Amino acid sequence: MRSSRRLTSSSMPWRLALVAIALVATGHGAAEAQTSRWDQWPKSRPPRPLAAREVPFPPYEVRTLPNGLRVVVVPHHEQPSVTIRLLVGAGAAQDPAGKAGLATLVAALLDQGTTSRSAEQIADTIDFIGGAVGTGAGTDLSFVNIVVMRDSFDLGLELASDLARHPTFRPEEIGRQLQQITSSLKVSYQDPGYLASTIMDRLVYGFHPYGVPSAGTPESVASLTRDDLVTFHRDWFKANNALIAVVGDVKGDEAFAAVSKVFGDWARGELPAQRFTDPPQPTRRVVVVDRPGAVQTEIRAGNVAIARKHPDYMALDLTVKVLGGEGANRLQQVLRSQRSLTYGAQADLEALRRTGSVVGETNTRSEATGEALRVVVDEFSRIQREPVNERELDGARDYLTGNFPLTIETPDAIALQVLNALFYDLDLKELATFRERVDAVTVEDVQRVARGYLHPSRLSIVLVGDASVITPQLKGGGFGEFEVISPDELDLTAANFRRPR
Repeated sequence: MRSSRRLTSSSMPWRLALVAIALVATGHGAAEAQTSRWDQWPKSRPPRPLAAREVPFPPYEVRTLPNGLRVVVVPHHEQPSVTIRLLVGAGAAQDPAGKAGLATLVAALLDQGTTSRSAEQIADTIDFIGGAVGTGAGTDLSFVNIVVMRDSFDLGLELASDLARHPTFRPEEIGRQLQQITSSLKVSYQDPGYLASTIMDRLVYGFHPYGVPSAGTPESVASLTRDDLVTFHRDWFKANNALIAVVGDVKGDEAFAAVSKVFGDWARGELPAQRFTDPPQPTRRVVVVDRPGAVQTEIRAGNVAIARKHPDYMALDLTVKVLGGEGANRLQQVLRSQRSLTYGAQADLEALRRTGSVVGETNTRSEATGEALRVVVDEFSRIQREPVNERELDGARDYLTGNFPLTIETPDAIALQVLNALFYDLDLKELATFRERVDAVTVEDVQRVARGYLHPSRLSIVLVGDASVITPQLKGGGFGEFEVISPDELDLTAANFRRPR
């Protein structure tokens, strides 16, 4: 928005006249003295935020049933509703080799028919009681979410159990879901942002499961069979591999008793042993996906980092926020505010169960690709070379501590925090000391983790745009070695990203 104090066309003549009279009356030397006095005025800064109020973590209770199912209960009686969240510790990372997309398909079919209900009956049941149901899968987990009114709590629990434990994977439903996933992948492969982020994951994580697209590839999805679905569900959906949270208008003992009644007979069992391929060591590799005629380039640059449970997580999270996140965002300041190269830039820390990554991203006009990429890499380097200033770190700290009360504002949000801590094997006591742990991170900590976990000379880099415009800039900007790939030959599961000829 333009300043409301700017000069208008009607006000300019008399203001200019006053300036002219002042110059004539006082002379050039007086004007210089006036300017000097202005330079000596105190510099104003935005006021500091109000002192943070104490925000205690709300009450909750965790118990483990004899079959190994961990249960979180968060009573909240302001509204007559209950949310049931069930997590299973199996997601895309548990897809067998060559079967990428399997966990996603299994989760999509959980509410599409069980041994006692058809997909239509499930939809009718939840609609009749005014509830909502959702299923899905992520990198490390699958989930069933159900929301019901208080008087339908028992039915909601029974429905959650039915969906998680007794899916039938009817052939007609499998076919319908496969068609939807295949169509979605075709659209995604036309999206430069999707291609850039997906190829970046492959470069950073290599052939570790985190480097494989969670939705699969057209080839892997086409290979999925009903036997694959049944086997995945049988192997991973077990009581001792699950968490459930009950949140809302229900008493603690009542909730635990109800969960025990409905889920108490869910069998526990041995989980499949997994051997993961380690992510590769950070190595400079530049991949250009050619989109002839594209007017802008998607840019990604990053390297492998740490898992969520790592003791340096908090310090690295704040470091990445200074680099390109909330509260500071150097990438945004340089790329947009100073250079006018983009509308937005950011850096993200992805910290998962086994490892993680730091990735900077932006997009820019094709002819500015080399300059924008150079800025991104230089900012990775600068945060290592130069200690961040206290004001930048304060901004990142203020964001985290100021946002924390919002993350526990509702009972459902409280349950998510507890589930997250349990899922990643974190110390539950840390939930009550979040602000203290944020404030304890120092400038020295930031520089230490920046030097330990950022690798500006060995960043993986992905550029999606017009190669004929991009590549000459790379050669002149210090990125002389690169690979150019056409989307038509792209294979996300191949080491060289190309389909065999």
